[in-house]
Amino acid sequence: MDQRFYSLLRPGSPAVYQLRPQEQKLGTLTRKTVGVKNQNKVNKTILLVGETGAGKSTLINTLFNYTIGVKFDHNIWFEIVETENRSQSESQTSDVIVYEIFGFEETKLPYSLTIIDTPGFGDTRGIEHDEKVKQRLFDLFRSEDGVHELNAVGLVMKATDNKLSDRLMYVFNSVTSLFGKDLENKIVALITHSDGTTPTIILQALEAAKIICVRNEKNQPVHFVFNNCQKEERTKETGPRLEMAWKVTMKGINGFAAFLEQSTPQRLTKTVEVLNLRISLTACIQNLQDRIKLIELKQTEIKQTQEALKKHEEEMKKNKMFTIEVDEVYKDKEPIDGGMWGLAFYNAAVTCSVCEENCHYPGCTVAWYPKHCEVMKGGHCTSCSGKCPVSAHVKEKWIYVTKTRKVEKTLEELKEKYEKKLMAESEKNLSLLETLEEKMETLKTEKNQLLEEAYQHVVRLEQIALNVDSVSTHVHLDFLIQRMKEKGDTEKVRKLEEMERGADEGTRPRHTIDELKAVWKTEKKQ
Repeated sequence: MDQRFYSLLRPGSPAVYQLRPQEQKLGTLTRKTVGVKNQNKVNKTILLVGETGAGKSTLINTLFNYTIGVKFDHNIWFEIVETENRSQSESQTSDVIVYEIFGFEETKLPYSLTIIDTPGFGDTRGIEHDEKVKQRLFDLFRSEDGVHELNAVGLVMKATDNKLSDRLMYVFNSVTSLFGKDLENKIVALITHSDGTTPTIILQALEAAKIICVRNEKNQPVHFVFNNCQKEERTKETGPRLEMAWKVTMKGINGFAAFLEQSTPQRLTKTVEVLNLRISLTACIQNLQDRIKLIELKQTEIKQTQEALKKHEEEMKKNKMFTIEVDEVYKDKEPIDGGMWGLAFYNAAVTCSVCEENCHYPGCTVAWYPKHCEVMKGGHCTSCSGKCPVSAHVKEKWIYVTKTRKVEKTLEELKEKYEKKLMAESEKNLSLLETLEEKMETLKTEKNQLLEEAYQHVVRLEQIALNVDSVSTHVHLDFLIQRMKEKGDTEKVRKLEEMERGADEGTRPRHTIDELKAVWKTEKKQ
């Protein structure tokens, strides 16, 4: 390699060098490339996930050294992952990074490599950070310049772990919830810090946790073991031990390389469908919650009007200027945080100016214009109540909010608001009180229709998702269960509760789910 692209980090045995690959920013994503891609050569893509401290960075460095043909006797080691001065409790990767290794196809591997490194989950930055990691992966898979196929998903864990912690289960479930069922045969266990013996405890833990992954002829999870001391200083005393550790790692790498060679690329079609459905579901629920709040506030306003009419109707007939006070519902605009991430992403809200509704908020990052937003299908919005055309929408850093204000209304003003409008729509000759009652029934019907639409989204998601367990889905299930109970639809309540129990079994404890829900709700408000 050209010496202009690496520098000496540490002399000795082995000498350790830091690579300086070509770097490109894609919004909050980073692409680091060594060499030039040959379109006529096969490329294999790997996604690595794991807890902080699991050894992902060392594994990526090992894959690079293996690819370029570094051997133990060469007494040299290259680091493609940048060394950062952070405390041990923090992730060594600040965001999703895509490493590309081109030009060495004839050295060791018959293919080039693309490695997607995710930030370590479970570090001091907390659950909010973990949820952002998932959003970054959404963006990576959906972006035109992103990654659209995978050959393997590596679940990275330490051989010294004697069980799968709640946190590790959370990591695996968070990541697999991104994928469609078409990726089930791509997930393998990559076990670091190994002495080369069979990781019996880890395999038993994977079985007990019912982790979805590739299985061998013995019906065991397919796994490969690695040691993490390749760059450790060699002396006469440590040399033999380190050489043995090197052999353990090379055996694991050889096995993993053979798996990759046989692994055909899986297009992320189903995964993108999962992402888009999850986005549509989220947009539907958020919009639904806003609209139900609006309906309930309108119902309150109508009840206030009914009570006041019954009490003061005769007075209002005698005195046309007599007024009653009600909490009138109205829409307002409020600014939100957002803005541009690099040249690829624009975080803002897609809203409908006709319905005065938030059609996609939060989470609209990839689309620069409403016509590219995931909630738009066939030139129309699938989220707003009017299913309005794209032209009625904007993407800006503000949202609609529903508010109430105290107002005084005369009898004529009430008739203008309710009676005349309903007569124009249905040609019914009803009294004002009858009109108000019919309006209440209309709102109830509309609310039930919105609940049914959201329910169908959840059912569809369960059908195609490899793992339906995610923070947002748990929040949506809770919301739908509560509203379906109020509606009295016992069959749908049973189905939703079964889905929630299925997502909880063998995963993380309930208190953790509740904590994540609280974070999700906080993120939504910001």
